[in-house]
Amino acid sequence: MVSFDFVSPATPDEAIAELRASGPGETVVLAGGTDLLFDLEDGRTAARRIVSLRRLPWRTLDWNGPSLTIGSTLSLRSLERDPGVRERIPGLHSAVRAVGSVALRHSATLGGNLGRSAPASDLVPILLALDAEVDLLGAAGDRRMSVDRFVLGSRRTALAPGELIRSIRIPEARPSAYLWQRVRPFHDISHMAVAVAFSPSRSRWRVAVSGFPPRPLLVPEAEEALGGPDPGASEVGRAADLAATRTPIVADRRASEAYRRQLVRPLLARAIHAARPSPRSP
Repeated sequence: MVSFDFVSPATPDEAIAELRASGPGETVVLAGGTDLLFDLEDGRTAARRIVSLRRLPWRTLDWNGPSLTIGSTLSLRSLERDPGVRERIPGLHSAVRAVGSVALRHSATLGGNLGRSAPASDLVPILLALDAEVDLLGAAGDRRMSVDRFVLGSRRTALAPGELIRSIRIPEARPSAYLWQRVRPFHDISHMAVAVAFSPSRSRWRVAVSGFPPRPLLVPEAEEALGGPDPGASEVGRAADLAATRTPIVADRRASEAYRRQLVRPLLARAIHAARPSPRSP
């Protein structure tokens, strides 16, 4: 592993100042470090300075009525163990549990996962389905944007130079589900994943898919086909077909395009059944 300087600011202002004092490409930000440490060891990043966020007061989880704000440095394990998340946003709970192992989730963070923005992220698709927003902090002040606008591609986000992810806001608790397909249940990357959520305030479904480059995507055609809170078999089938045919799914070294399109249909149908806020009577 290459040598580097390590700084651990105690306040957000100090962290921003440390970032502004660095030249382009010289500094990387450490949240959980589950990916960054491997990148440093393997030489995938040439940064010679690390700014750690671990001392910042952002390990928080705050409910405000139906909305939830998650501090960017809160561990995924803490998020997983929160009873409110498990009961009120089950799709988010499932997505968090899909990330690596328990040991990894003790270090990994939601902010770090968003900042990395991998195409096969388990967390980005459910955040898309939940209409989550990102609160950003930088020298120019605060700003908020949707996760859909924030994630641009593989390891590409809308973060401005010297800017940090302070928190992630979910506007309302929603019936939701997250399902994936991978070779091994743990320590593997999903070939395909589907996230769905039903918004009580808007009376509409959100559908997101992931597992392929360049980034997880919402599927508005499938959302429109589902209609209200209790879609029937024909609506679910139509939505599954639209998700499989209209999404710009591509192949990579892990799976073919045809295989992924075949997976979308059963995954989406099962996810809608699991998330349905008012199950149909037999």
